[in-house]
Amino acid sequence: MEELVRQLLVGLGYRVDDSEHLKDTPKRVVKSLQFLTGGHKVDIESLFTLFDNIDEEEDDLVKYNGMVLLRDIDFYSLCLHHMLPFYGKVHVAYIPKDKIVGISKLARVVDVFSRRLQVQERLTEQIANFLNDKLNPEGVMVVVEGIHLCMRMRGVQKQNSVMTTSAVRGAFLMEPAVRDEFLRLTNLGRGAV
Repeated sequence: MEELVRQLLVGLGYRVDDSEHLKDTPKRVVKSLQFLTGGHKVDIESLFTLFDNIDEEEDDLVKYNGMVLLRDIDFYSLCLHHMLPFYGKVHVAYIPKDKIVGISKLARVVDVFSRRLQVQERLTEQIANFLNDKLNPEGVMVVVEGIHLCMRMRGVQKQNSVMTTSAVRGAFLMEPAVRDEFLRLTNLGRGAV
């Protein structure tokens, strides 16, 4: 792969072999791309730890039935059309039934799916589908706000555009009050990115 990157740079008109600054660039590019697209190689199941929603060792069996929300999860990805970065915030919520998840695992799920050649619409759906399948909750809602450099640096060059996508399952879909609570708690629509 390093040779391919070197050839790409030469094809763009750079004299890689004559530049002290560019001689190690192919190696750095390969290492960077392997990290940025390595999400498809991660065993996401091994990162996801579930807990019972009821602690049977406690005297009073307490079951949490409210919304669990982790907002403002930073993400970075590469668009699969131009291999340019897009980045922003992910807001994830679920209403548990029998299982809850370690909160850091929600951020890890975002990382695994964003570290792939990706489109934002698919990223949003993948996060929601995974959480819905693994947690079997009352509902899941995922909102992704993304800044796309393929739109800002090239093409239409719209500097202030932010793309917002959502995936809504269960109670968030069927009960407007639950969806509204999510939107209030995340301050969406008020420049959250």
